[in-house]
Amino acid sequence: MSIIKKQIHGFWVVYEEDAKRGLEYLQCDLQRNEAKTLFDAARFKGSAEFEDDADRDWTLVYNRGDYTYTIVSRKTE
Repeated sequence: MSIIKKQIHGFWVVYEEDAKRGLEYLQCDLQRNEAKTLFDAARFKGSAEFEDDADRDWTLVYNRGDYTYTIVSRKTE
């Protein structure tokens, strides 16, 4: 899979195609101040978990080396 880098609400996000729905949720469903809360939590704690409207689970990880964020899907049982 190819890695994609995109700016969302002023934050650079890195993701693979399978995490596109998580990115779309941050970009389209949340207002900037709501998304910023997740980005800030990931920056301070290293990661932040969230759930989209379709009950899919995601983790937003802060990459300290290049000041970007990565979205990854969390599989639930």
